[in-house]
Amino acid sequence: MRFVLVIGDGMSDEIRPGTPLATASHPYMDYLASNGICGLLQTVPENMDPGSEGALLAILGYDPKRFQVARGPLEAAGLGVKLSREDLALRCNLVAVEGGVLTDYSGGQVSTEEASQLLRALRDSEILSGMEIHVGVGFRHVAVLHGGSEALETFPPHNHVGEPVEKLKVKALSGEAFETASLLNRVSEASLEILSSHPVNVDRVRRGLKPANMVWFWAPGRRPSLPSFTSRFGLDAAMISAVNVGRGIGALLGMEIVNVPGATGYLDTNYEGKAEAALKALKSHDIVVVHVEAPDEAGHSGRPDLKVKAIEDLDERLLRKLLEGLEDLGDEFILAVTADHATPVNMRIHTSDPVPFIIYTFPRRPGRLRPAERFDEVSASRTGLFLKASDFMPYLLALSQ
Repeated sequence: MRFVLVIGDGMSDEIRPGTPLATASHPYMDYLASNGICGLLQTVPENMDPGSEGALLAILGYDPKRFQVARGPLEAAGLGVKLSREDLALRCNLVAVEGGVLTDYSGGQVSTEEASQLLRALRDSEILSGMEIHVGVGFRHVAVLHGGSEALETFPPHNHVGEPVEKLKVKALSGEAFETASLLNRVSEASLEILSSHPVNVDRVRRGLKPANMVWFWAPGRRPSLPSFTSRFGLDAAMISAVNVGRGIGALLGMEIVNVPGATGYLDTNYEGKAEAALKALKSHDIVVVHVEAPDEAGHSGRPDLKVKAIEDLDERLLRKLLEGLEDLGDEFILAVTADHATPVNMRIHTSDPVPFIIYTFPRRPGRLRPAERFDEVSASRTGLFLKASDFMPYLLALSQ
């Protein structure tokens, strides 16, 4: 038995009619839902932040209340950055700041090539004393301090667009963290002056794009220790993701990280390449996890049209190819589809709403079906099946028996 798990990051909204998932045309998801098991998944435990790091871990069978991982060191792992026990890793966005206001959490979706030039300019300056910044994908990067305190209050930029930067500075939660907070704030402030006049941003503004003119630090933490996926479930696993939250989780769980050319973490990602890589990886692995970031980015933009497009592309260009390829193999398989959390377009932030899921077995087992008419939040809620995310992986694997 082979397993494929497709996670559309932020693909869900609230449980209501008219969401992008309900509006989009996705015949392959609908086929899987009407011929498989469909229900709702509570990916975010009560009183926890609805971040991808905890939700993804929960879906993969790790209770995020027990296995807590900060976003910074997780994404460092995704970049292959080796942390010592003393190192402090933080997520580092390139953002747009205009008139003292945070206007875009992604620096206008700055490209990786542009970001590399901008971060090189910071390295060439004298402002990064005692800090390393590692280039990731697009606007998503990682900063590492050798020492420092993690007793900090930071602000995820995607939750604070339109707010004054002055109110969103890193705050020390203890006396020993004051020096760390001061350093991070000094670097951010200095980066605004350096990057605003950089030729990359001068050209972006000339073309009517947002400037990627400040580095923004958030989600600090130290190197975690997690039991491997193989030790917990007895399966060899591979992870396919364009972004370091997915790659980092895979690396920390001992999964093979599969690189896909053209995978961007945005709407222009290489869906077909991810499907081909997943099918190839199944020849040497028991389970392949395919993480797609595009729906989440569309949700943060507040653009339902973009979210519909991301969902339709995932269905037509990834799921169709996966389903056809799996059926051509002629072996037994289970194909599951879900979101890690909701990112409602009307709110533009992550929420703790339950998300719909599908589990499709081949060959079909009529006695185990819990079908839905189609795949959306309301239809999934009507099946009456509700799972906690940390129970999802055991439930999925039990279906192979």
